[in-house]
Amino acid sequence: MTGKMIEGPDGRYIVGTVKISEKGQIVIPKDARDLLGIEPGDTLLVLVDPKQGIALVDNERFRQFATGVLAAQSEPDQ
Repeated sequence: MTGKMIEGPDGRYIVGTVKISEKGQIVIPKDARDLLGIEPGDTLLVLVDPKQGIALVDNERFRQFATGVLAAQSEPDQ
């Protein structure tokens, strides 16, 4: 990882750059892990948009989001 963490005005951060290893692996910068509370052994969901790139999402946060969406879908229309 290179660079320092930069906080944007919208609450988002730039935490630096990473290089992809020969095995296709990356190291998530410590600042990013600390901000999100990512610990060894945690599961991340990999989202890919060919036009926008790759996003890593905490699996538990995504599960909670998806559960909320499904619950809203099952509520009767008001």
